[in-house]
Amino acid sequence: MSASPHKGSSGPAKVAVKRALISLSDKTGAVDFARALAGAGVELLSTGGTAKALKEAGLSVTDVSEVTGFPEIMDGRVKTLHPSVHGGILAVRDAPEHVKAMEAHGIRPIDLVAINLYPFEATVAKSDDPLEIIENIDIGGPAMIRAAAKNAAFVVVVTDPADYTRVAEAIAAGGVEKPLRTELAGKAFARTAAYDAAISGWFAGEAGERFPERLTVSASRAAELRYGENPHQKAALYRTAGEAPGAASARLANGKPLSFNNLGDADAAYQLIADLDPSEPAVAIIKHANPCGVAIGASLAEAHKKALRCDPVSAYGGVVAANRALDAEAAKAITALFTEVVIAPEADEEAMKIFAAKPNLRLLLTGEMRPAGGIVMRSIAGGLLVQEADGAQVTEADLKVATKRAPSPEELADLLFAFRIAKHVKSNAIVYAKGGATVGIGAGQMSRVDSARIAAWKAAEAARHAGEETALTEGSVVASDAFFPFADGLMAAAEAGATAVIQPGGSLRDEEVIAAADEAGLAMVLTGLRHFRH
Repeated sequence: MSASPHKGSSGPAKVAVKRALISLSDKTGAVDFARALAGAGVELLSTGGTAKALKEAGLSVTDVSEVTGFPEIMDGRVKTLHPSVHGGILAVRDAPEHVKAMEAHGIRPIDLVAINLYPFEATVAKSDDPLEIIENIDIGGPAMIRAAAKNAAFVVVVTDPADYTRVAEAIAAGGVEKPLRTELAGKAFARTAAYDAAISGWFAGEAGERFPERLTVSASRAAELRYGENPHQKAALYRTAGEAPGAASARLANGKPLSFNNLGDADAAYQLIADLDPSEPAVAIIKHANPCGVAIGASLAEAHKKALRCDPVSAYGGVVAANRALDAEAAKAITALFTEVVIAPEADEEAMKIFAAKPNLRLLLTGEMRPAGGIVMRSIAGGLLVQEADGAQVTEADLKVATKRAPSPEELADLLFAFRIAKHVKSNAIVYAKGGATVGIGAGQMSRVDSARIAAWKAAEAARHAGEETALTEGSVVASDAFFPFADGLMAAAEAGATAVIQPGGSLRDEEVIAAADEAGLAMVLTGLRHFRH
């Protein structure tokens, strides 16, 4: 049943605020805002702790219970859900029937509502007590926010302390104009939508629903970007709820704001480096969301040198990720080649001085690093694809030796390293590794054999660039993110000089592929786990 239209206008150009209701969980700036309103002759109404704080600051405040004629009850669960409050907010000021109802029931208009909500999201982040979490689900706050936002033609709604100053200035100048009221109303509904999304997500989790029937996604705009993937595309960065470290939440410690493509590459770099064993210094160099070199070493500088050797040409203008605090030696190594972005947990004082001399280099500090978890999503035309993050890790215990020859301890270490990297390379992915470093990477080809050949070719080019006569892939191991459908991809790797292979297995032609490996003298292990990354 639709609501009957009232006989009123769309509201005045300016709303002169005479009476305001302030009820705040987060009281940041509350006293100064209330003092500014009072200075403009605005009558203040408030509830509970907010009323107490304002009175202690010397302000004249009327408690809402005096307006409703009813005390707060049920531990504050019921205090503003009353016609004297909601009638004062929702009344259409120039609709005769609304004015008549207000007069008949002694309801006075409320021209401004300043509300922020019980800290539900913060409570979930710090507590696993369902009773505490449920008590931080605000009921009256969202109701008042939605009422005021619906009636933005006549009422000003404020949900963000960042808006206090401009609202107070507008009131002091004679009234809040319609464009600002409309903007604040949209912001208010976005806040209640995000709040409800967090609550519904928590209840879904409590019910054990990984993928609930209705998925509500909430994010807050962190920055408007200069443009998207290309200059003709507008773009922005949004942050989702939670405190997961990464490119989106990192601190920009040096350089100009990041671009859309910078952030995409920084995210790929972060996810790869956070997935590696944190006990050893590691560096990854990323270009167009694919690694062009990854290595572990005795220090970050050594790891960077080994990673750079894999593909020094592609590394130019790339993104570098490190898995521990950057020191001066690492900073010097990284800045020796033009680099767009560096992402790491921290950087020491000497490293910061070195980066500061490169104003075009963006330095992102994440504070900590941990592998991605939860769910990930991707937009497609008309919808979203949602899946669990690929958090699977293959260990030695998971491997099955499929060939007559088992890998040596050195080969085994490189096989596990290469397979971990293949997880972060666009499919079809082939990764050659030797001595804890990638020496050839083939990414995103329609044919797996092409990926194997491209990786070998790039390794040969890297050797030529370094003035070496022997291909980097000679004596390496090779990882494939999915099974070899035919033996040709495997043989391409053998021809490049690989001596051991790691792959999921599961092809209809596994026996043929294994036989080819035996004939070539290769050691092959099967993981039983695929790492497609489309």
